[in-house]
Amino acid sequence: MSALATAFLFPTISIAQNPTPQVTLPTVTVTAQKEPADQQTLPVSVTAIPADWLDMARITWLSEAAMFAPNTVITEFTARKLSNPRVRGVGASPGNAAVGTYVDGVPVLNSNASSMEFTGVEQIEFVRGPQSALFGRNTLAGVINIASHRPSLSRWTGEIVAPFGNFGARDVRGGLSGPLSSQVALGVWGGRAERDGFTVNTLTGNDIDSRAATFGKAQLLITPSSRWETRIIASGEDADDGDYALNDLDALRVNPFEVARDFEGYTRRSLFNTTVLNRYEGSRLSVTATTGVVRWDTDDRTDLDYTPLPLATRSNVEEASQFTQEVRVASAPDRPMAISPDVTLKWQAGVSLFTNDYTQEAVNTLAPFTLSRFISFPVQQTTPRAALDDRGVGVYGQGTLTVNDALDLTLGARLDHESKNARLETFFTPMIAPPSLIETDASFSNVSPQLAVAYRLGANRMLYGSAARGFKAGGFNPASPAGSEAYGEEHTWNFEAGVKSTVAGGRVLANAAIFFTEWSDLQLNLPNPQVPAQFYVANVGNASSRGIELELTARPVQGVDLFSSFGYTRARFGGSTMSSGLDVSGNELPFTPDFTLALGAQLTRALTSQVSVYGRGELATYGAFHYDDANSASQDAYSLVNLRAGARGRLLSAELWVRNAFDTRYVPLAFAYPGLAPSGFVGEPGRPRTFGVSVGVGF
Repeated sequence: MSALATAFLFPTISIAQNPTPQVTLPTVTVTAQKEPADQQTLPVSVTAIPADWLDMARITWLSEAAMFAPNTVITEFTARKLSNPRVRGVGASPGNAAVGTYVDGVPVLNSNASSMEFTGVEQIEFVRGPQSALFGRNTLAGVINIASHRPSLSRWTGEIVAPFGNFGARDVRGGLSGPLSSQVALGVWGGRAERDGFTVNTLTGNDIDSRAATFGKAQLLITPSSRWETRIIASGEDADDGDYALNDLDALRVNPFEVARDFEGYTRRSLFNTTVLNRYEGSRLSVTATTGVVRWDTDDRTDLDYTPLPLATRSNVEEASQFTQEVRVASAPDRPMAISPDVTLKWQAGVSLFTNDYTQEAVNTLAPFTLSRFISFPVQQTTPRAALDDRGVGVYGQGTLTVNDALDLTLGARLDHESKNARLETFFTPMIAPPSLIETDASFSNVSPQLAVAYRLGANRMLYGSAARGFKAGGFNPASPAGSEAYGEEHTWNFEAGVKSTVAGGRVLANAAIFFTEWSDLQLNLPNPQVPAQFYVANVGNASSRGIELELTARPVQGVDLFSSFGYTRARFGGSTMSSGLDVSGNELPFTPDFTLALGAQLTRALTSQVSVYGRGELATYGAFHYDDANSASQDAYSLVNLRAGARGRLLSAELWVRNAFDTRYVPLAFAYPGLAPSGFVGEPGRPRTFGVSVGVGF
């Protein structure tokens, strides 16, 4: 399949004359299965975005990188705190993710803290399909690995880049790293990014959805010996964003960047991460210990009715603190255990634990007569005042038998156990109805197995198949309708088969996969009918997802890079599936485009030994999808085009850039909002055309 696709999309590559052996695609090492390995040797679907790609595409946000991974979308609000990755139709709530985000091996347990400005990032990996056998809870759709740049022990390097653009965009970011001694290196990165809002409040003339953030990262690399290293990484971000750009869905279709509201709010988030990585690589085994602390807090206020009327406002304060510790022992990367002359064993085993403490206090201030024509005074509705404490431990192991350097048999499993405590309060001030207080706890245990078979047809082609079970933890909603405070675990079985190949003398990488996922006790993020703009998790029944993924990357000659990916997903609710009292059997899962397509090219030419010019173009197309489980509102297919061109010298660089070059209008995010929204839905428009210039200096 991959050879036919390659010949169709890149016919000149397969018949190129006088091939140049030196022109090949680089080997990309990933941690998709925890231990470092060539991505082409792993029986799993993974898309890696390495440092040079991040740099040339000027990717500064996770959603910008997701376009290159098939069947992967990130649903995010204009306010950066709300970001939800979805893979192959599987999504979740912010507090109970389906896609695990890991930063330098540390999981981010709440997606409110998973998306931040990139600084000092070396590589991003989008791993698709259940990864619970190694990573545990809440990775049943996949894993996103974000790896920080390693400071150099050999020389000092540095760069400062300053993009400026329309909507008042002004940005400066950079970094400096190098050796302090032969065994110690330091890296420091950071920046400040601001822009005005895209959306104007027609009542005041103010823009409401501005963004601003200050961010930084520092890393100390210590190598006491050739076998041992310690990395201490601290990063943080302080963001002061504007209000949500939410408006009635029908109004957005006509005037996408206009709202009319009497109250203009804000969203603020502070985030701080500390990670300590210790790794020892011996002649026969390696030992890795990863310690992580993640702390974040948010404060947002918004016009809850999203109209010019002074009906309702909302204040929401959240904060969380998590601690994680993992210790992993594995066979040495290049020295698997010899079982016989023809059989070797590569293995790993580990234990991990976490604590996560979360609090939330949200208050809706309602004007007189808003709740009822009989309530003639303002009312404050606290929903919720919540405290959720979570403790968990996991034990896992995986082994791969290799027979005759051709056949790999992989078997792995993980046991997870966690305990949760919840204190959930809702009440009115003044007390117009009895308050509610729930104090409860629950425990969950799960075993996640995985089996994979891979067969190499020569050095550059591999066939593989896998079966894996994934799970999402059960838990408690901070706020929900009465009787829906708790939800149970969600489970999936995923079956996948694929081919990975490198052809045309190493100049073309062609991968393809087919998958089928079936899950039970599906957790769905549903709007709370009793509280506007509030959501809760409920188990609604069964669902299935199936599809294909194709990826092609080529470097036919030096200075020419071509890339493409295509994903198709058919995700449907199963029979007898009820959601919010409605039968949704056979409906499409929300926020799941039926296909994703990415195409692009980058051309680079050297003018002199020190100066080169380049141009880059990217096309991303997303198929139609529905916003809700009832399939009552949807977004048609749309395409986005990004362009950039510039020149780079030994010290200086300059470029012109444009994102969404044809100013495509689309609404990537909307949710049911009956009563106050005439269409029954409110949503946010996608980012309009932005353009500007970047200048930089580096050494």
